[in-house]
Amino acid sequence: MTDMRAIALGVHVLDVLVRPVEAIPEGQGGALVDEIRMTAAGSAGGTVRSAGAIGRDPLGDMLCSLLERNGVDTALLLRRDGVQTSASVLPIRPDGSRPAFHVVGANGAYGVDDAPWTAIAASTHLHVGGPEFMGGEAAGQILERAREHGVVTSADILAPGDMGLLEWIAPALPQLDYLLPNDEQVLGFTGASDLVAGCRALIERGVGCVAATCGAEGVLVVDAESVERVPAFVIDVVDTTGCGDAFSAGFLRGLSVGRDRRAAAELGCATAALVAQGLGTDHGDYDLAAVEAFADRTPTAAVQST
Repeated sequence: MTDMRAIALGVHVLDVLVRPVEAIPEGQGGALVDEIRMTAAGSAGGTVRSAGAIGRDPLGDMLCSLLERNGVDTALLLRRDGVQTSASVLPIRPDGSRPAFHVVGANGAYGVDDAPWTAIAASTHLHVGGPEFMGGEAAGQILERAREHGVVTSADILAPGDMGLLEWIAPALPQLDYLLPNDEQVLGFTGASDLVAGCRALIERGVGCVAATCGAEGVLVVDAESVERVPAFVIDVVDTTGCGDAFSAGFLRGLSVGRDRRAAAELGCATAALVAQGLGTDHGDYDLAAVEAFADRTPTAAVQST
């Protein structure tokens, strides 16, 4: 299947990124930095069609403009009065890692009644970004109806891996063909002693396949029958913002063109590696062929045993 009609539904965020930041100045102090940028982010902000809620404010105007500039259809985004567009400020450390200052905003005002049912039924893929914001019951209802129309379903998590999160999103898990968390989230909300055990606990909850990203260690792909480690590419990291979302996009695109899960994960790792080499979620200008060319010419790290 090559005709991918994807909808990313859920969290949309306007990121303001600053780099490099080694420390926050004390008091009224200031510091000169190399770059300050705004990018469209959130685990649903950055694919073919976006569905979610944003404020009727300048932040929302900017978010729509950035998405549309990159070819994203924003017609399914709902504008809310009385609540601001979700936003984050991200001070990027020299090693590419970053803390976050975040406002939930309009992301907390989107639910089942807002879902674009006709568009979902006509899609091939539905990716729910941040199901924890609407809760597992609501997300599960949307995903279940999508699957009734033969839509491939997936989700990733925005919140940290707190223990209570798993029960909160549990009703959505049996409706997911793919769950795409990171390793810290899996270990945190399952309480497992190792990543394989954590991923298997999610499979036992009904998820079809878990692809857990592990930063520089690549990704672990687990389903009911197999466990496979896929290495990351060796690059000079500038900023890790959006790498998880980039992996999701590459992984799902790989599946849509008939790749097996390992090959799809390799494509996801390559997409994430391209994004990590610049500032923000939208770094780089590339298509499927460019990502494949990058993967062919770039070495990978050693694979750790599972």
